[in-house]
Amino acid sequence: MPHCAGTGRPTYSCHRGEPGVKSGTRRAVGKRNVAEGTQVRTHLCGITTAWTDAATADMAIAEIGEAIGPRPVAQIVAFFSADYDVEILNRGLCARFPGAGIAGCTMSGGISPAGGLDRGLVVIAFPRAGFRIVSTLLDAIDHLDVERTASSVRALRRSLDGAGADPASGRCFAVSLIDGLTNAEETVVSAIAWALDGIPLVGGSAGDDLTFRETVLLHDGRIHQRAAVLLLVESDFPVQIFKSDNFEPTGTKFVVTASDDEQRTVHELNAEPAAREYAMAVGLDPERLSPMSFAAYPLAVKVGGEYFCRSIRRMNADGSLSFFCAIDEGVVLTLARPRDIVAATEAELARLDAALGGIDLVIGFECVLRRLDAESRQVRHGIVDLYRRYDIVGFDTYGEQYRSMHLNQTFTGIAIGRGEPGRGGAGP
Repeated sequence: MPHCAGTGRPTYSCHRGEPGVKSGTRRAVGKRNVAEGTQVRTHLCGITTAWTDAATADMAIAEIGEAIGPRPVAQIVAFFSADYDVEILNRGLCARFPGAGIAGCTMSGGISPAGGLDRGLVVIAFPRAGFRIVSTLLDAIDHLDVERTASSVRALRRSLDGAGADPASGRCFAVSLIDGLTNAEETVVSAIAWALDGIPLVGGSAGDDLTFRETVLLHDGRIHQRAAVLLLVESDFPVQIFKSDNFEPTGTKFVVTASDDEQRTVHELNAEPAAREYAMAVGLDPERLSPMSFAAYPLAVKVGGEYFCRSIRRMNADGSLSFFCAIDEGVVLTLARPRDIVAATEAELARLDAALGGIDLVIGFECVLRRLDAESRQVRHGIVDLYRRYDIVGFDTYGEQYRSMHLNQTFTGIAIGRGEPGRGGAGP
């Protein structure tokens, strides 16, 4: 795995905490002269998470670097605001964490154990301890060569094997970060999952605060677009991947009668202009459709007896609708009805907590439309409470990955348990 500085593959050894800092609790940040709005937490598994709402990239790097300190770090995973200067951010991460692998992407909001961040930088620092990690970049995903991609993923699996990991242990998982504006996630996820041969995959699509102009990824000192980053991880600690949603189907159906599959644009629903037909079904003025409308009234498609959300990205000037997922002509879409988002999320986290003997940390990928829906229903405080209670860190996405599927309006992630090393598997 190439790194920003140093040569060779890092050696992974055990590190369960930091002198003077009680594992699993927040550091008294004032003692480190960390600016207000910057916090850090060291978890029992040795991972350190830090987050800041600093106004600029150089300020964010300085605050996060000071918060995490000089501890040995094997891998950095970073989520950051699209308005940060990415050149400064990239150089800063490499300088602050020499020898560590770097992976990251732009976000549409951050998730931290202190709650949500409208903007800023969220960093997950994996120790050289209890985790074996390898990563690769998949480029030109808007014209994906499936065979070449599968070959790269298989080579990465062999690298993980060479680092002493056992993919059959049930403690391996994969994390994907994908450019959210390439309309390529379905193809990328399918190719990755095929080559992973059973290693479970979760991840998120890079966002840019709903401006839909530019999403960016980082991988080991370089800046990328129209690309995806894939990390394979084996943990000494019990882990489980998961997904949670909060909608149920209604009896209202739409047939996609005209669409541009490559652009994820639907021109007609039920042989009528798409935006007008959708707006009439939900009782809204077509001229007033907004991201809040799409979050409150999601559409879903039935696959293998289960419904999966297909969220609308925006209404276009010609009355068509652009989606976050691929939509083929002839597909039947079902209008969905939201359930209690807080109760549904809490139930899934409680299940994970029981299965893992307590949750130490959750790395989460949450659709930005879920955040908008929670805000519009004035229940965002309940979601924030769950972030705190279960130590959730991650970002708001333009789409979520779960196993071989690209999803919308879903919360996916990996939960790391407090149980003894060696227990548990990456199911369910």
